[in-house]
Amino acid sequence: MTTFLGFAELCSKIEGIAGSIEKAEILASFLSDLDEAELAIVPSFVTGSPFPASSEILLGVGPSTLYDALSRASGSSTTEIKDILRRTGDVGAVAAEAIGKRRPSTLSSFIGGDSLSILDVYSRFLQIARASGRRSQSVKAKNLQYLFSESSPLEARYIARLALEDMRIGVGEGIVRDAIAKAFGATPAEVERGYNFTGDLGLVARRAKEGRLSDLKVEIGRPIKMMLAQIGSGIPGSLAEMGTAAVEWKFDGSRVQIHKRGDDVEIFSRRLERVTRSLPEIVASIREGVRTESAILDGEAVARGEDGRPLPFQEILKRFRRKYKVEGTAKKIPLELFLFDIVYLDGHPLIDEPLRERRRILEEVADPKILAAQTVTSDPEVVAGIYEKAVAAGHEGVMLKSPASPYAAGKRGKNWVKIKPVMETLDLVVVGARWGEGRRATFLGSFRLASPDPDTGRLEDVGWVATGINDEMLAELTDLFRDLVLVSGEGMVVEVKPEVIFEVAFEEIQKSKSYSSGYALRFPRLVRVRDDKALEEADSLERVASLYATQRGRNGPGSG
Repeated sequence: MTTFLGFAELCSKIEGIAGSIEKAEILASFLSDLDEAELAIVPSFVTGSPFPASSEILLGVGPSTLYDALSRASGSSTTEIKDILRRTGDVGAVAAEAIGKRRPSTLSSFIGGDSLSILDVYSRFLQIARASGRRSQSVKAKNLQYLFSESSPLEARYIARLALEDMRIGVGEGIVRDAIAKAFGATPAEVERGYNFTGDLGLVARRAKEGRLSDLKVEIGRPIKMMLAQIGSGIPGSLAEMGTAAVEWKFDGSRVQIHKRGDDVEIFSRRLERVTRSLPEIVASIREGVRTESAILDGEAVARGEDGRPLPFQEILKRFRRKYKVEGTAKKIPLELFLFDIVYLDGHPLIDEPLRERRRILEEVADPKILAAQTVTSDPEVVAGIYEKAVAAGHEGVMLKSPASPYAAGKRGKNWVKIKPVMETLDLVVVGARWGEGRRATFLGSFRLASPDPDTGRLEDVGWVATGINDEMLAELTDLFRDLVLVSGEGMVVEVKPEVIFEVAFEEIQKSKSYSSGYALRFPRLVRVRDDKALEEADSLERVASLYATQRGRNGPGSG
């Protein structure tokens, strides 16, 4: 049985290393010594997730619950704990320092006790996640208190970070993929394919150890990672590179993956979260409009206003977030479905079939009224005409897709490209906020943005955004971040858990010594909150640097 201290020592060692190759090698050595039960857990733990990405289990621990548990376990007051957090800015450092200063009366359960194992910590996290009802917060706090009481300062550092899902050691899915491949003699492509089909790195690691990666298949009810598009270089340039393209509108909606087995329909968001209960009219559209026993379908849910134009993205998110009284919200914000791909049909995966064949099958099984229109052409003028109609209708632009392309789950490449208006946007992580003034004093009014550095795994500041936020959005954003505030900073500034992504438009990127990234956004404006994107999908510092280098030569969608 592997101790949690061993895991904490692994994390500490990795945290001090910059290179991803060396991180993967150290992690591979650790994984190779784990038993099957531990191997199911550690790949998620090391990325900062108590449970696999595909799991419906949510830990549900907020900063206040964690501070309360840490206070009880260490004997420090919550005020003392928040003072440490204000000084260090790292909840892991807070836990390590508080446990290191533990009052003598709190040591009895630790001295002479059995060492925590990885399985012990996982078991307690399960109990925390399953707590419900009026006493749920108390149950969560008591389980965390037990873990902190039984831990050393180093263990406490990573228990706290895991509890808030903010590991800060620079290990993402790519490093874990490479580590699994190195540990068990598989190729990174084989490991990645298994992960894209299952969303569970622990399951993939176990199958890799058994030499059974090929057993991992697409299954109804288990979401697969969606194929992604990259930004195109304008219509003529993108079309010249692709040759002939299947052209579709790029809808201003929200991506959905739909699993159908008979009349049972499950819907997953872009982040592969189960949202079926929130979207009853999409369920009805599939039951009525898809003529097959079982299928996995890819599409877009679009909300339309009374004028027929798409509603803002934030209105769609209200539908996806709604868990209760769904019918009333559905009447106010009706959704329309547009299917554009099919990846599984009646027991047969279709991901390796070319797009032209998948489209043919989709047209055979789906009612035309729920299909996204598609035109196959090599003529830039035809594409430009479709683009203009899409933008005039209130949508984002067009998608160009290679008719020969397989469905590359989880991949972003040149087989799918998006052509949007000239304004550049970045998807950035919110890492801080500032309270407003005057009549906005009770709301968070501006937000600090950061971009992940792929070399170090750290989030580097690129500026603040306050423009593009009306009074209604202020209230919604303040509610959204209320449980993510880690600690108040200087004066009116707060640090927040890095979980929310903003899509931000800007006039220009400038070099700047004021921010840790070395760059700053000029005249940033909030476009929308990307609740549909996971943290790893934020634009990297490499993209920020690339846009800075090329921005002087930017041209519109019709340029090459």
